Amino acid sequence: MIRYKTREEVELIKQSAQILGKAHGEIAKYVKEGVKTSYLDKIAEEYIRDHRGIPSFKGYNGFPASLCISVNEVVVHGFPSGYELKDGDIISIDCGVFHQGFHSDSAYTYPVGEVSPSILRLLDVTKESLALGIEQAVFNNRIGDIGHAIQKFVESNGFTIVRELVGHGLGKSLHEAPEVPNYGKRGSGPVLKDGLVIAIEPMVNLGTRNVVQERDGWTIRTADRKVSAHFEHTVAIFEDKTEVLTTHEYIEENFIYG
Repeated sequence: MIRYKTREEVELIKQSAQILGKAHGEIAKYVKEGVKTSYLDKIAEEYIRDHRGIPSFKGYNGFPASLCISVNEVVVHGFPSGYELKDGDIISIDCGVFHQGFHSDSAYTYPVGEVSPSILRLLDVTKESLALGIEQAVFNNRIGDIGHAIQKFVESNGFTIVRELVGHGLGKSLHEAPEVPNYGKRGSGPVLKDGLVIAIEPMVNLGTRNVVQERDGWTIRTADRKVSAHFEHTVAIFEDKTEVLTTHEYIEENFIYG
C-alpha cells in the first residue's frame, strides 16, 4: 500500500533531509586518498547523533553501519572497513537519517585522486540521469516515466542500468511502496499522486548490467568487476510542484577533487 504524506509530514522529512545533507557535507571533507572507509562512517554517525537524528541504516535488518560505502565494482550495500581509499578509486556513499519520526535517504559517488576519463564520464552520466528522472517525477505522471527517462539517457551513453535494485517510497519506514525502477516503459506503473515521497537512485555500470551478491549477504558488486556509480535524492510530489528534499549542496561545497 502506498502511503501518501501531508504537507506537514513532508516538512518533517525535509528537516531530516537537512541533517542528512549536512552529514554528507562533513563526510565530503574526508573523502581522499589514505582515509579508511570506517572513519567516514564514524564521522557520519557522530554528526547525525549530535543533531538529534538516528542513522537509518544502522541495525536495519542487521546492517552493521551508518553508511553504505561501495568502492569501485561494489554497486551498493558495501560495509565500511579498514580499507584505505586509493588514487583512482570511486566511492559511493549512501546514508539515511531518521528524525522526528521520518526517514530521508540520499547517495553520492566521488572520484578519488586521478580517475580515468571513462569513469568520470560514468559519474557525470549517472548524476545527470538522476536529474532527468526527477524531471519526470511530477503529478499525474507514472513511475515508468521516471525509469524510462533514466534508462534512455544512460543506455544512449553506452552504460548499463542495474535491474535488481530500485528506488523506493519512504517516510515512517525506510523502504515503502512503490518501487521505483531505473528502467521501464513510459506511461506504465502507478500514477504519481499528491503527497507521494520517493527515493530515486540510478545505479549505473561501466560494463555489464549483471550483478552478484557477496557471501556477507549485503554487498552487491558487478559481475564483471567493472566500476559502478550511484546517486540518489528523496523527492516529494505535490499537485502544484515537485520538491527535492535532500541536497548534494554541502557535498559540492566541501569535496576537493584531485
